[in-house]
Amino acid sequence: MSALIAGVGMHPWGKWGRSFVSYGVHAAREALADAGVAWTDVDLVVGGETVRNGYGGYVAGSTFASALGWNGARVATSYAACATGAQALDTARARIMAGLSEVALVVGADTTPKGFLAPNAGERWDDPDWLRFRLLGMTNPAYFGLYARRRMDLYGATSADFAAVKVKNSRHGLTNPNARYRKEVSVEEVLGSAVVADPLHLLDICATSDGAAAVVLVSPAYAERHGLGDLVRVAGISTVTPTFPNTVLDMPMLATDPAAVHGTPEHTFKEAIGRAVYEEAGVDPADVDLAEVYDLSTALELDWMEDLQLCKRGEAEVLLRAGETTLGGRIPINPSGGLACFGEAVPAQALAQVCELTWQLRGQAGDRQVEGARVGITANQGLFGHGSSVLLTR
Repeated sequence: MSALIAGVGMHPWGKWGRSFVSYGVHAAREALADAGVAWTDVDLVVGGETVRNGYGGYVAGSTFASALGWNGARVATSYAACATGAQALDTARARIMAGLSEVALVVGADTTPKGFLAPNAGERWDDPDWLRFRLLGMTNPAYFGLYARRRMDLYGATSADFAAVKVKNSRHGLTNPNARYRKEVSVEEVLGSAVVADPLHLLDICATSDGAAAVVLVSPAYAERHGLGDLVRVAGISTVTPTFPNTVLDMPMLATDPAAVHGTPEHTFKEAIGRAVYEEAGVDPADVDLAEVYDLSTALELDWMEDLQLCKRGEAEVLLRAGETTLGGRIPINPSGGLACFGEAVPAQALAQVCELTWQLRGQAGDRQVEGARVGITANQGLFGHGSSVLLTR
């Protein structure tokens, strides 16, 4: 038995100046209406935690349940940095598969600060996220720049290639009603924007945003009893951790593990995330029709294509240049517009990816529809060994 997606909903991304709770409630009600499921039928609420919003953010499951109106449902709260939404979804799916729940509502929402996402105040000398700011001043874009430079050195990527990713995604997001940025840009505009972390320019890097996403999961038995029809299936979720030695730098660490004694691992951490979800779902990478990946920077989108085995190492730029990653191409990447058009709302983003794939597999994506889509995959990576991939089929 697996879990089925009965409904999805979102609050548009932007800077709205309101509580994350209001965004989450909006998304939850959208998802319940999309599913045709009554709030009173929900027996489990899983909230994606947002650590910048005080006590209410740390107990997001009960926060959302209270705001929607106490109905006696069980609650859980998940935190996994950028992978929070997928971890919350996995918690709900596990209880459904165990026969402990029939209808689960999963909600992620965020109200972000202006500028860099920095650690909370206070001295924490065993916290690598705090240490990178205190010792090196290493903001997130500084890491993105290192990853981009690595790609240039290994595979010959250029700044124009990175800019082309932004151009593609800006075109994809033009008509997405939930996207924050709906304006087409050119390669020249990207390259002409300010350098933030060499070789990346301002338009290569995603913003921080407010936003929310929600998913209603149901058991097959509930779907059958209520005549919910041909629903999208959650075929697999991966939340694996790194394996020692971890020889590719992962944010927020300041160094990699030594490989001199133990040798180089067979797969990197990000490769392992994708491999685990394919194995669980019983799906071959060649069968994937589209992907929503965490384009914190334009260069990272290219890395994810290879980490998910959608092409061989060093071939992502080849597919990009040939137009194979845009709508109408062989494997469209980020048809929603990705973070380039949304910005980052941490607990919500992995669920937003699932929302987009659900609309795509239902054939409801409008102008950004991937024709004949039947299999979709997501990927993202958070701090502290968190990462995730969700694979949906129909």
